[in-house]
Amino acid sequence: MSDRLAQFIIFFPVFLFSLSFHEAAHAWSANRLGDPTAKTMGRLTLNPLAHIDWIGTVLFPLMMFLMPGLLLFGWAKPVPVDPRNLRGGRMGHLRVAVAGPVSNMFLALVFAGLIHAIFYLGFQSQTTAIVAQILDTGVFLNLMLAFFNLIPIPPLDGSAILEGLLPERYLAGYERFTRYGFLVLIAGLYLGVFRLLTVPVFFIARWILP
Repeated sequence: MSDRLAQFIIFFPVFLFSLSFHEAAHAWSANRLGDPTAKTMGRLTLNPLAHIDWIGTVLFPLMMFLMPGLLLFGWAKPVPVDPRNLRGGRMGHLRVAVAGPVSNMFLALVFAGLIHAIFYLGFQSQTTAIVAQILDTGVFLNLMLAFFNLIPIPPLDGSAILEGLLPERYLAGYERFTRYGFLVLIAGLYLGVFRLLTVPVFFIARWILP
């Protein structure tokens, strides 16, 4: 088995769980703030089948895996939110958006804590080495998901966060920009711009990992 295939086999289940956790966090936050839309549609769950976008969650990561040199990347189905139901108006929508990246930061800390526990308890076997590798992947993947989703380009969470912070006079201009968000994301991925995110990811990973 090639190293890259082994990497993908480890990566994909962690990726799938992390995306599901991210989307469930959006649904939980929206429900807490008065909008039960996502809960009613069965999105307040960690079941990956509720969140999978067959193109973004399966096909796109597989294509990028087959093209060495590119960041493994993908997305899940967006959680439906009705802003009219949310308490707090635009700030309520901002809090729902923030819940996604925060959930990935939380997972990164949980995975790092489990690695610390393995080292502290002195487990040494081939199985624990594999588990530690999976957890290590989870740390880096979730940090990358958190920082990537904070980019203020639609349809990423950073876009909704920025909308919640912008003065109302700038919203119309920003909404015109949102039409091209996905094209900007694809161009950024192709040009390798988002590799700059590895700088804060590796910095934090070195800080929280043993």
